[in-house]
Amino acid sequence: MVPLRLTAILLVPLLTSLLAPSAFALQPDKAQGPQQRGRGLHGYIGYSATQPQDRAAFGFGMGFYSAAWSLIDQPLAHFQIGLASGWILPDNRDNKDQPLAPEGTLARKWPERGPTWASVFQTVEGGLGYWRGNRFRYGPPKFSMNATPQCYDYEVGSPGWSFFYDTEALPDHRLGIAQLSNRLLIPPDALPFTEDPKGKFFGYTYMALPFTDPVPAKDGKAPTGDQAWTCFLSTKNFKGPIAYYIPETWSKIADVFDYPFLHGRGLDSRPGLMGGGAMEINTVPQLVAKAKDGTTYSKIPRLSFPVDRKGRAVLVQDVTYYSRKALYDDFLSWRNGGKAPSGRFNMDGAFVAKLSTRTPGFDQDGQPIEGVATTFDTQVFDDNTWGLVWKRGGHAQRGDFPQYYRHENGKRVAVPLKEVPRETGLREAGFKLAQPGQPFTSPKAGAWTSPGAAAGPFQVELGDGSLVTYSWYRFIDQPSFQQYDWSEEKQQALQAFVEKIHGAWPIDRDYMPPPTSGQLVALDPKLLVKPPKGFEIGFVPIVTRQEIARQ
Repeated sequence: MVPLRLTAILLVPLLTSLLAPSAFALQPDKAQGPQQRGRGLHGYIGYSATQPQDRAAFGFGMGFYSAAWSLIDQPLAHFQIGLASGWILPDNRDNKDQPLAPEGTLARKWPERGPTWASVFQTVEGGLGYWRGNRFRYGPPKFSMNATPQCYDYEVGSPGWSFFYDTEALPDHRLGIAQLSNRLLIPPDALPFTEDPKGKFFGYTYMALPFTDPVPAKDGKAPTGDQAWTCFLSTKNFKGPIAYYIPETWSKIADVFDYPFLHGRGLDSRPGLMGGGAMEINTVPQLVAKAKDGTTYSKIPRLSFPVDRKGRAVLVQDVTYYSRKALYDDFLSWRNGGKAPSGRFNMDGAFVAKLSTRTPGFDQDGQPIEGVATTFDTQVFDDNTWGLVWKRGGHAQRGDFPQYYRHENGKRVAVPLKEVPRETGLREAGFKLAQPGQPFTSPKAGAWTSPGAAAGPFQVELGDGSLVTYSWYRFIDQPSFQQYDWSEEKQQALQAFVEKIHGAWPIDRDYMPPPTSGQLVALDPKLLVKPPKGFEIGFVPIVTRQEIARQ
């Protein structure tokens, strides 16, 4: 499944949720019958990927196609499971003993990650999934960018907000993502799809690209590299780059903590590492009840997987690592006056990984679960795709995760429905449904208004039941850039280059290589916007608010 190094990385989101006061806030009340609690299921369903011989050379991009589908029948409250995703770290393998997490950061409080704290220093993660903090749940999963630039002190999930932890926009000095696409909205509650994807594939790649020159150290301030980790999507109705992490997002930690050891150690300067990927089963509710004989049983929501006629659920394919030759070199040449590249990744600079896996383990309330492996197991199929194969409990088009458990001597044993006593009430009991949350809001001052938008506001209603308000900003005037005291020359050079990108790279061209099998999923078409007249080039649609649509 997942090597120990990556397993440590995978535990990070769980740690952050454990520290959140609402993680397991649901407690049994005094009413009779099944009681809803948290901690219903936890575990990782993962794979490992072979690495190129020169990992550093192929550390300039990582991507794959991940299956998207409705894991649950209804939008549930207090529910978080990520579909198959990956984690990218800066390559600090040369450091064997020096802490990368400064004193005073959240991650430094986790001594088990020492002595280097490399796995919790900086990450690019996110991907497809359901998150406990989603405000507008609609059934299928969503896609979100997510990064942890400062040892999990805060996270960046969109051009204005964190990763669902707050409805207020990030402070100006913590904004980290620059919107690049002039055709796609990036709402803070993540990108929804047009319909139930039913196992169709969603492709994404993070590619390190040089939008700006490196900045050398000066007056004791940290240097900044030229790597802007840019998110490329591959879907049925949109292809291409959507946004990137501004390089200073990674380098500023050294100045914040006055810690020179971190100079040149962030994702702005170091190649990325991704050892594999996984589904992270994080926050799942459970219903608990006792039978007449005193035996305790529990029930989790029905978790369904898209299964083909062979009983297989294909979850990931085409895991690929990229070197500078894939796009970086041509991109830099273009920025310096050369010809415009097509943007298609050069496969001469690609390494397609071979996948491997092993049987996953799960727990409930910290107690190990037995019996899941008799229902399904992970498998790498003949075409180098990875997923699950059903032994029982699956049928045409759907395979179900075991839903009922008997509590026995410090463990949970999966049991079929027929073995759950009727008097427990678990068979008929349902889970609390999610309700729309509070609006995501942005400030009326600071980076959002100075220099501010050039056109808008405009509004569009998405298929997840939310109303999105957005305005058109000149690329360099968007909020994320206003924290930096860049020269007018640097700003105008970046603006001019982005105008070239808008003119040369359409949204219907393959940038990532197409998936080797299967169909592409479609994003909610309401996310696709057309620039107003006069704003076709050099302007981007920045979401400023997301709220429930009026019924």
